[in-house]
Amino acid sequence: MSINLDDYAELLEDLSPHSRQALEANWHDATRIFSPRGLDNYLKGVSAIRGLGRGDSLVETWIEEAPQVAKEVGEDVIADLATASLMLASKTSGAVIELLLATAPTAANRLADAQLFLNYLQFINTLIAQAPRGVRPMLDKLEVLFQNLTLGGLRRWALWGAHAHRTNYEEQIKYFSLESKESLAMLQKERKGTLLVDVQRRINMYLRAFWARDFFMRPTSGDFESREGYRPYIEDYLLHLPDAFDDFTNAEEKISGLELYRATAAHCAAHIVETKQPISAEALNPMQMAVISVIEDARVEALSIRRFPGLKQLWSKLHTATPEMSASVGDYLNRLARALLDETYQDNDPWIAEARLLFANAQDRLDSNHTSWEIGVQLAHRLSEKKIAFNPRTDLLTAPYRDDNRYFWEFEEFDFNKAAGAGYDSVKQVRKYVGVMEMANEIDVETAGDDAEEIWVLGTELFPYENIGDESNGKSFNELEGKEPVSDPFHYSEWDYQIQLERPAWATVLEKRAKSGDLAVIDGITAQYKREIHRMKFLLDAMQPQGVQRIRKLEDGDEIDINAAIQSFTDIRLGNQPDPRIMMRSVRKTRDFSILVLLDLSESTNEKVQDQEYSVRELTQQACVLLADAINKVGDPFAIHGFCSDGRHDVEYYRFKDFDQHWDDTPKAKLAGMTGQLSTRMGAAIRHAGHHLKLQRSAKKLLIVITDGEPADIDVRDPQYLRMDTKKAVEEVARIGVTTYCMSLDPRADNYVSRIFGQKNYMVVDHVQRLPEKLPLLYAGLTR
Repeated sequence: MSINLDDYAELLEDLSPHSRQALEANWHDATRIFSPRGLDNYLKGVSAIRGLGRGDSLVETWIEEAPQVAKEVGEDVIADLATASLMLASKTSGAVIELLLATAPTAANRLADAQLFLNYLQFINTLIAQAPRGVRPMLDKLEVLFQNLTLGGLRRWALWGAHAHRTNYEEQIKYFSLESKESLAMLQKERKGTLLVDVQRRINMYLRAFWARDFFMRPTSGDFESREGYRPYIEDYLLHLPDAFDDFTNAEEKISGLELYRATAAHCAAHIVETKQPISAEALNPMQMAVISVIEDARVEALSIRRFPGLKQLWSKLHTATPEMSASVGDYLNRLARALLDETYQDNDPWIAEARLLFANAQDRLDSNHTSWEIGVQLAHRLSEKKIAFNPRTDLLTAPYRDDNRYFWEFEEFDFNKAAGAGYDSVKQVRKYVGVMEMANEIDVETAGDDAEEIWVLGTELFPYENIGDESNGKSFNELEGKEPVSDPFHYSEWDYQIQLERPAWATVLEKRAKSGDLAVIDGITAQYKREIHRMKFLLDAMQPQGVQRIRKLEDGDEIDINAAIQSFTDIRLGNQPDPRIMMRSVRKTRDFSILVLLDLSESTNEKVQDQEYSVRELTQQACVLLADAINKVGDPFAIHGFCSDGRHDVEYYRFKDFDQHWDDTPKAKLAGMTGQLSTRMGAAIRHAGHHLKLQRSAKKLLIVITDGEPADIDVRDPQYLRMDTKKAVEEVARIGVTTYCMSLDPRADNYVSRIFGQKNYMVVDHVQRLPEKLPLLYAGLTR
């Protein structure tokens, strides 16, 4: 299948002659880089960029640069690059989008991986929402930044500047232009020693010299969210190495990042070459797997050292374990790893001596990894006799060149049928619509609950025929015995910090209809805080959007200012110096926020505020009324939801007001009727709130969580479990563009809330009675 430009004549008919000429000039190179499917996406991107109406220069930049991006990281990212450009069109000028496309080949070349490039586009989208004036100067310096920083380092450097200079635009521009001292200081702080992209070709030649074959390497950005970085790993015969290594220092010498890359690549290559079949993980506990992994590492290294003795010195100097280390299982594993590699290492522990003897006796059987299994199981049994607790998360090998050994382990495949039986997936509930005679003659199951497999539905109301006037008082069966309808269940994963894995479909959220209360309660709150409402009037008036404003007298803008252009031509005719500022830009002074307020409705909110007559729930109710009035006056779309939980299978979620609902008597009545009950499974509720915010088209989305305590539930005893899951939920919704802010009424919240929501994303209200006046001011501060 081949693609000719003539096949897309209708799609490209809007191109200007100059853009068409540029496309024809680049067509030959594009056909060599792209497959037919890639060419199709490329040309559709040309049409989409043209449809933005930002000028020919932007279109021609796409035509010239998109093939270079595909050449560096593959054609699959081209559609995402076009989508990112279209999304940015509503947030920034055409000049910034053009600069993004112009620097995209540089980013692709330095990142050298499609997934990292997609993470880069996601980072740009995040930054442009937080520091729009800093994106252009940063893109101008992108090559310098990528010469010194990984993607994770760039992200931390940029977001630090965005937060530090959120309102000082002049300093923000200086920071992103690398013109301020703090910008250079942060750059030096985030700078890594050796970048993989700079040494990858040399490492390839290094491995080819050993094994006379090519190995494919791919960088991973493990420090995209934190500084730790991923451990090296092997997957699908690809060597995944960290995108940067700092120099490593042991007791005797300093080892460069390049040497560390050589050791890491050689170790991973040894696994690929010397592993003929996987090791089954069935019937093994985590400690046995950890010990077997150490033995398997020693086995492949021993076989490689037989062929290339110099590798022993390269690997040995990266082990730093000493005989004095005996506090944890991890210490013993590191001592074992060093003892099996370096015979000059002195360690008198009987367990280490036994391991050395077993490994020495197996030298003629190292060709099979079954030897590692046999030795590892025996040593694990001996190690368990030391009565030291094993933690898979912390008891890791410290040698920086060792991979995580996922390559040679074989696990039982996930069986979806078994998972459904184990509760990972819910059984579909059947609703059967029947006639009145069938409904009346059939016996229902009185013990059936909301999770019944089959529910019969009658299309009309059914009234009792006995004693209609006396007992039923004209009410139907639904009114007499019916329950409030429950939504279809929403299943969300939960993060288990102990095993560092997600439990799929672990928590179930059920949306339930909020009951209405007395409207007089809301009217009383409005009357009670009349003075505070009047005091906030001027602040709220200043926050209201001002519409579209034209900024004139610009050298670089989106369109020509006709009056300024005529004046410049007049000056030229008169022989005067013309003013070059003949462009203008239309800036929308509009607010593009969606706010969701998530209320903790657990049993503890019924407790009285200290030295007061009202409860925490009533105080939260008052604060929500003032906040809703404030947001309603500004005009931002907002929603008020609440949650409580009774175990992981029943996280109850109430929607008092939705985004498309007016702030009138209906949501006010629901807010008046809110009650406190059960527990606080916060992670699932935040994920569900993120689901509702994701459906909004606003550029900025804010989730405000109001709670009086830490996450807790009846089926969880470990206090850290739900805290870490909530932290993970906050990170998950952040990836879809939701900023989460917590307002805690717990005086002890400083101990945990900062770790969950971040250092700058929480407030602990010391005087709970001041919550109603603080919450609207918090909204004003977060959305300015």
